[in-house]
Amino acid sequence: MAAAPALKHWRTTLERVEKFVSPLYFTDCNLRGRLFGDSCPVAELSSFLTPERLPYQEAVQQDFRPAQVGDSFGPTWWTCWFRVELTIPEAWVGQEVHLRWESDGEGLVWRDGEPVQGLTKEGEKTSYILTDKLGEKDPRSLTLYVEVACNGLLGAGKGSMIAAPDPEKVFQVSRAELAVFHRDVYKLLVDLELLLGIAKGLGEDNQRSFQALYTANQMVNVCDPAQPETFPVAQALASKFFGQRGGESQHTIHALGHCHIDTAWLWPFKETVRKCARSWVTVVQLMERNPEFIFACSQAQQLEWVRSHYPGLHARLQEFACRGQFVPVGGTWVEMDGNLPSGESMVRQFLQGQNFFRQEFGKICSEFWLPDTFGYSAQLPQIMRSCGIKRFLTQKLSWNLVNSFPHHTFFWEGLDGSQVLAHFPPGDSYGMQGSVEEVLKTVAKNRDKGRTNHSAFLFGFGDGGGGPTQTMVDRLKRLCNTDGLPRVQLSSPEQLFAALEGHSGQLCTWVGELFLELHNGTYTTHAQIKKGNRECERILHDVELLSSLALARSAQFLYPAALLQDLWRLLLLTQFHDVVTGSCIQLVAEEAMCHYEDIRSHGNTLLSAAAAALCAGEPGPEGLLIVNTLPWKRTEVLALPRPGGAHCLGMSWGEGPGHCPRHGLCSCPRPHLTTAPAAPAACVRSARAPADLASRPPPTKTDGSVTLDNGIIRVRLDPTGRLTSLVLVASGREAIAEGAVGNQFVLFDDVPLYWDAWDVMDYHLETRKPVLGQAGTLAVGTEGGVRGSAWFLLQISPNSRLSQEVVLDVGCPYVRFHTEVHWHEAHKFLKVEFPARVRSPQATYEVQFGHLQRPTHYNTSWDWARFEVWAHRWMDLSEHGFGLALLNDCKYGASVRGNVLSLSLLRAPKSPDATVDMGRHEFTYALMPHKGSFQDAGVIPAAYSLNFPLLALPAPGPAPAAAWSAFSVSSPAVVLETVKQAETSPQGRTLLLRLYEAHGSHSDCWLHTSLPVQEAVLCDLLERRDPAGPLLLQDNRLKLAFTPFQVQSLLLVLQPPPN
Repeated sequence: MAAAPALKHWRTTLERVEKFVSPLYFTDCNLRGRLFGDSCPVAELSSFLTPERLPYQEAVQQDFRPAQVGDSFGPTWWTCWFRVELTIPEAWVGQEVHLRWESDGEGLVWRDGEPVQGLTKEGEKTSYILTDKLGEKDPRSLTLYVEVACNGLLGAGKGSMIAAPDPEKVFQVSRAELAVFHRDVYKLLVDLELLLGIAKGLGEDNQRSFQALYTANQMVNVCDPAQPETFPVAQALASKFFGQRGGESQHTIHALGHCHIDTAWLWPFKETVRKCARSWVTVVQLMERNPEFIFACSQAQQLEWVRSHYPGLHARLQEFACRGQFVPVGGTWVEMDGNLPSGESMVRQFLQGQNFFRQEFGKICSEFWLPDTFGYSAQLPQIMRSCGIKRFLTQKLSWNLVNSFPHHTFFWEGLDGSQVLAHFPPGDSYGMQGSVEEVLKTVAKNRDKGRTNHSAFLFGFGDGGGGPTQTMVDRLKRLCNTDGLPRVQLSSPEQLFAALEGHSGQLCTWVGELFLELHNGTYTTHAQIKKGNRECERILHDVELLSSLALARSAQFLYPAALLQDLWRLLLLTQFHDVVTGSCIQLVAEEAMCHYEDIRSHGNTLLSAAAAALCAGEPGPEGLLIVNTLPWKRTEVLALPRPGGAHCLGMSWGEGPGHCPRHGLCSCPRPHLTTAPAAPAACVRSARAPADLASRPPPTKTDGSVTLDNGIIRVRLDPTGRLTSLVLVASGREAIAEGAVGNQFVLFDDVPLYWDAWDVMDYHLETRKPVLGQAGTLAVGTEGGVRGSAWFLLQISPNSRLSQEVVLDVGCPYVRFHTEVHWHEAHKFLKVEFPARVRSPQATYEVQFGHLQRPTHYNTSWDWARFEVWAHRWMDLSEHGFGLALLNDCKYGASVRGNVLSLSLLRAPKSPDATVDMGRHEFTYALMPHKGSFQDAGVIPAAYSLNFPLLALPAPGPAPAAAWSAFSVSSPAVVLETVKQAETSPQGRTLLLRLYEAHGSHSDCWLHTSLPVQEAVLCDLLERRDPAGPLLLQDNRLKLAFTPFQVQSLLLVLQPPPN
């Protein structure tokens, strides 16, 4: 007789089902307790502990010693290898058999010499399937190895995730056994958990919610965990529910397998190599078992590591890529920071990434994939488009602290007007787990309802790797088309974006940068990394330029393409979004500094080799080759080496009095002084400065203050080194606000809410404390001649001090502040401020290949959320007819509030690196008052000159007898940014030039070259030739037309060298 229908109480019914599937309660009699059946210990367990990350073949030959469950191992960053001897009981024939393994740390199972699966408790991977069904003839004994890294998925923080690692952490094996797995129990558990999710997610006001709860309750009624024969009846109830279909209007969720692996963060680079193997070998298993499962994978560097260290796994990934299940995305070398790398660095991320994907997987990526970066430059859409990409995916703006970004699907328009289709998964995560709650959130939170009916759902454990599980896949498959829920399909990036493009007519457009209202401390944290990044970008620029000139001028010179690619890849690696930002542990920061040192060392060697080739290597008296690596004439004071290590000062000029030729070379015999042409030019001049430049008065000191005057600007420093006056001499215009002082160092308390290395909060501005100097510390430095300077000392705090030399050179439109800081603080922020006698509602900041404006006021929440912003080499505050620019050689954090320009110098967070920024720092910033607009006044070339000093290279033989310039550009609005050998260069005789429009204007210009050019053709950023064919070359000149902030690339095929 059937049970009479009973009234059901919502909460008790819900909890009844929860207890039936609980891993904690009633496992002696509930369904969860029957997931595994018979079990037996492993036959034998032995282990070997090592501080090294050994390859498999080496590890298995070590001395393994007996081990047992409960044993401890460590410390942090070591590796424990386990040899696991297994004997499967005869009675288990016909059953699914798993190795159940639970340990702290991250494990990788090796079988027959190949990695087969990752094992991590945190990633819900605690069993390895030995066989789906044990056959009569299957071997009963086998040996596996489990390689366990002594760190968790998210590192080894002491006490909290982002704390500095605990170096003495101890790890333990808590389970190692064989067990029978009950697949029918597992399927019921998946269904019951989904039904619970639907009941909770749709709530008590929804009819479908009650249907889900009552179905689950009835399944509990009919299912006896001790009697498997009752399972099919319960399964049929679930299938009936999930088989009820939704309507045609249902939102479609595109579920993509995903595994975000930070290339380095709370663990070192070398551990990421193993994280990739652990994660992706598990993905390979999932792809084998689920032909409809598709996995999206970014970051060419990680795939290159797998190719080198795990060739068998790499071959499997290529195989699944051919099947369309493994989909490389992103197109970049790493998931780089979106703010700090230069424009050229961003281009190289795509160039190296796309070339790798084409070489290893047969095609380039069509979507840019950057889910976890701390903001996105307004030049990215143009760079993407020119690298074959029209689609963009991220979710990081969901982290905004103040304003909710208004879209999830939209067109993003960049600085030059380029547009890409952008999509933010509305679930606001890249690590979904396939729960009903996440599926419902994806629909509910979508801010473009009515405009589009498709969205992405990225599932899989991420940040520290791990990736998707079979349970996640099974949940999503079960939800494919169920009434009351959105439609869910296992999909690909191509299917997702094609669906979005098919319904894009109603989408809105967002113009300009995608600014993250959080993590703006990363513009300043770890100043040495920031400095290393800027320096290495400069060195690689200069090496490529000189090597290109040597290639053009010398038939014997071999362009160092392979070494330059290696050096670029090292730099691109350090531009990962948790490295250049400084939000990494000390181990990673130290590795980054080593990489920078490698680039500097090899770079200087390559510069010397190119200089030798340019001097033809002929014997003769040693001299100096002066190289201007910028595309405009320069007149500068240069410190030249003297015998015995001393330096002398002199003027460099060329192509007429007082100028160094564009992109040019010039020579000078030691110890004389010289001049520099523009863009690689060479010039020879005597060491005497021109008469009209040499007659400036020396610094004067009165009342303890010092005045520096070079006829262009006049600088007055008070007795403590603060700037009381900065006058543009020709007009007499004062740049410093009345009653205020510039070069004012200020200290702030800097205690964020949680993300220590990442965040500086708005309330830090309420703690401003000016650092007051002591009168009498200001002294005159260099007097008269071509340079005047003053210097002073400043005690910042009892633990930190600063010394600064304020330098004004003849002919220079800006005053430089060479600064040395000994910094020993905790949770303090050091900035320097310059109140300007300028009024404007917006300030201008340099970004990649251009600049943009940001407000100087706090009118709206969108304005004040940008209380700390980023810039590259300069920022400027201008009113009509006059302005003040602040330049720097290695800083990125900045702000302009009202009329005060502020440059962020040093922070002192304590996690995840407790030592960050402690110690000695050197940096330079400069102040440039100007009449007219910053464009017309030359702020942009001035900032370049500060960052790209003239090179004085030892010349092994006679240098060119006259100044020589390789390139010049007729328009001051157009910058020749890069000269290098083309990636594909027949006989090595093709150069690549990259130019951009820097003023924000339409500009026609002539590019002139003295090189023997045979053919010139435009190309995209991947160096694919423009199908329109060669450009017209007249008298070694090319005419080019630019739109505002447009980047153009040009291939120049050189004539064969004369024998």
